[in-house]
Amino acid sequence: MHTRVNTNPIWEYEKGEAFMAYTAFESMREVNKKRFRKKIGPFEPALYCNSENPNDLKSAALRFLHNTCEGLRFDNNTDGEFSGDTCTGRSFCAGQIPYNLQMDIDRLCLERELENFIDSGTAQDAYTVYYCFLEMFIGQYGESHNMIELLSEFESNASSLLMKHRDHYSHSVYVFALGLAIYETNEKYRRIFRRFYKDQIGFRKGESEESKAARTACFFLGYWGLASLFHDIGYPFEIPFEQVMSYFEVDKKKRGKGSLYLAFHDVEALTKLSEEAKARFREIYHRDFASTDELLAFDITSKLGGTYGFDEAYMLEKLKGKPAAPQDNGYFMDHAYFSSARLCREILNTIGRTQGAESITAAHVDVLSAIMLHNSLFKFAIAFYKDEDRKPELKAGLHPLAYMLMICDELQCWDRTAYGRNSRTELHPMGADFDFTDGKIKAVYYYDAEESEKIDEFRKKYDAWADKKKKRGKKAAGKAPRLKAYSDMNEKEKIFVTEIRHIVDTSIMPLDAVPDVRPVHRENKEIYLSDSNFLHLYDFAVSLNGRYSHQDEEDTIDTEQLEREFNELSLEYKLSNIRQARNFDKYLNAIGCFYTDKPVDFDMLTEFSQDELDKIAPLEHERWVREHISMSWSCGREYEKTALKEAGKYGLAPGLTEKEIRSALREQMRRHKLTMDGNPTSEEVSCHYNLLPPSDQGKDWKPMKCMLKLIKKFDGLRIYRLEPVSADEKENDN
Repeated sequence: MHTRVNTNPIWEYEKGEAFMAYTAFESMREVNKKRFRKKIGPFEPALYCNSENPNDLKSAALRFLHNTCEGLRFDNNTDGEFSGDTCTGRSFCAGQIPYNLQMDIDRLCLERELENFIDSGTAQDAYTVYYCFLEMFIGQYGESHNMIELLSEFESNASSLLMKHRDHYSHSVYVFALGLAIYETNEKYRRIFRRFYKDQIGFRKGESEESKAARTACFFLGYWGLASLFHDIGYPFEIPFEQVMSYFEVDKKKRGKGSLYLAFHDVEALTKLSEEAKARFREIYHRDFASTDELLAFDITSKLGGTYGFDEAYMLEKLKGKPAAPQDNGYFMDHAYFSSARLCREILNTIGRTQGAESITAAHVDVLSAIMLHNSLFKFAIAFYKDEDRKPELKAGLHPLAYMLMICDELQCWDRTAYGRNSRTELHPMGADFDFTDGKIKAVYYYDAEESEKIDEFRKKYDAWADKKKKRGKKAAGKAPRLKAYSDMNEKEKIFVTEIRHIVDTSIMPLDAVPDVRPVHRENKEIYLSDSNFLHLYDFAVSLNGRYSHQDEEDTIDTEQLEREFNELSLEYKLSNIRQARNFDKYLNAIGCFYTDKPVDFDMLTEFSQDELDKIAPLEHERWVREHISMSWSCGREYEKTALKEAGKYGLAPGLTEKEIRSALREQMRRHKLTMDGNPTSEEVSCHYNLLPPSDQGKDWKPMKCMLKLIKKFDGLRIYRLEPVSADEKENDN
């Protein structure tokens, strides 16, 4: 049974105080309790829990964000804002709420977006996880979006020309979630990570164990997020290489001597370190580095060289050969090389510029070396894991981030869109269930039940092969039959698990994986006919937000001004605009329409009829209500009745208008007169909408009319009707 803790937060607090993981919510609630002499928000956000398996992937990953990362990004110097100091936190606008309350709301945003992604696995929900992380840990999304958008662009548009290729965009968010779940449930790994990074975390004398655990978890979240979410951003460099190889392999030629291949030269344009970067790394390591090659050769050697018997010169040679000499690397191009170099530049240009050079740490370099190691470097140039005399598996204590990235990258093989020609016909798991109880990893990978005939045929062939091998020997039996990736998990050799055990030491997290079959369930993915580059969600959201202050100026307003205004919002309100834009395809589907940038033979929709708006508006209202409930808002209008002469007690700057003061109090209470409590049904939300006055109903359909104008500005998009409009309908509209 899948449940939420505190599905009705008001009822929960009337029964008694519960564990508070969002401590700024608690502080704000206590202030409001004194102000209004009754229990009032903000209430403790609800936590998802699978009561049948509280240590599954979703429960463990969300529990990590909800409970373990208490105090994430807090500034203890701002605690006085709960008792009258001027607020510095941003909500709808700056100065409305205490700073630490904003930090707790940001954490809740990340928790909710990761929950949505685990439920759906879609690229659109992966997008909002990336968005949250970039805003919270790197800088404003608009400054870094090219780093991840190019990966999705290249994969969706160019990968169909490859023989083998599967999604790496949603894959990376799954990897992120796996790492959070393992950290949350594996005490041995937590101890190793804490011991490795204790000096960088900087524990204080007399600090409590609870505080140390929370600060270590927050430290892990920031650096693990960088390693996991961006470990594959170098694929746009690997894809062109593979396109050439795939074209050459059309005649079934194996890559090797005589193959036609690409190589990259003048990579210094990407890997060269600026003078500022050189100075910062000199401060950290007390030596000079001219490029990311030199920096990472040093870092990898310092961590692994002694155990695996190589020196810095060997590693530097291997790294330099990655882009320029693919013939020395099995005729493969390693995207990890480009991922680490590209992320290094992003870290220096965003974190280093906005937070200061001193904010770049040795842990950032660990992130880069973990990414460099995760694909082929460790396997084939350090451990030689397929050789009979292979070297030891990587232990977590040597490089905790690389260790976690390697195991999670291998485990994440389900629900990945297949782009390559061969990949689309192979059998891959479409779902997975995990149990991380007692620090173990038990995985069940599910294959489409519609493929049962193919699976049964494989099993017959494999059993016949195994019987022949037993009776006549390995040589007579020949190669075992294969059904990738099902056979890697099902056959007696357990290739899938065995290869992971040859890469990383699983003694601290015993691993078992088995295959199973079940029907495909696509309900959570909400796949509609509308088709475009979903990455324009950001542009749509920026423009939608501008509608509120630039009514009927959509065609003329300066886009840079719109983006500046959008960036003045808190993360919560930015995401609300993004979700509103994202649901446009759902609303069009409800009225029998879709958008696309392709020429199609359907009637074009140029404006909504009132009947269509009447269908769309309740859907948008339901989205808005459920968004507010999930973000721990409750129904109430006390902010409208507050004595404004006492506004100075609420930490607000002087000189605000009555409207601005009431808006700030609404944000501090997290109460809104138009939302609902509990978990209402769709019918109940629809009734709630019908009771709203026309002015409030207009808030739900006016953005959709705006969206109709905006969508034409991007990618040449147009909206079409699935069914032609009849003469009677046209007459009714007139």
